[in-house]
Amino acid sequence: MRLFYKPGACSLASHIMLYEVGADFETEAVDTEAKRSASGLDYRDTNPNGYVPALEIAEGVHLTEGAAILQYIADTHSATAFAPAPGSIARARLQQFLNFASAELHKAWGPLFAEGASEARQAEARGNVAVKFDYLEQVLSDGREFLVENRFSAADAYTFVLALWSGFKDIDLTGWPNLAAYVARIRSRPATQAAMRAEGLL
Repeated sequence: MRLFYKPGACSLASHIMLYEVGADFETEAVDTEAKRSASGLDYRDTNPNGYVPALEIAEGVHLTEGAAILQYIADTHSATAFAPAPGSIARARLQQFLNFASAELHKAWGPLFAEGASEARQAEARGNVAVKFDYLEQVLSDGREFLVENRFSAADAYTFVLALWSGFKDIDLTGWPNLAAYVARIRSRPATQAAMRAEGLL
């Protein structure tokens, strides 16, 4: 397998999961502005949308969209990943938090990374991110270490990366102590450290 990624982007979640499950994989960085990969590939041939991540499963077989990639990694490495059975409540909860990460929290960050976004739009985005953080703070207030059945899952890898972006945009997590502890806990995992180190984030 080959993961196409951009350092520190949402593709970091897939990178973390690949290390978590002990997958045999390669990585290739992508310049999402130029739409070129490090080896000179036209990245639009891999992902017509031009963004990361993309996972090359076999030659000519590519999977895109972070949530789908994360679930695929877990499902194909069920011996080393928390991959609840389809139809179970745990599976539905995992999908719930993956969808929240993708459709709510990830989307809320958009204007803060958009070139030329006005100060007003960025301020509104900060407020939206705070609302999503409030929700996660409430979820974690029952003392759980991880989002689903208190076991590390693909949803945690994704949520961690999106919360980690707070450090890129000077959002102090001290107002969300449960979330701050959650981020620190996942950051300390060997797989997270390995992925961050590989992307030059440590």
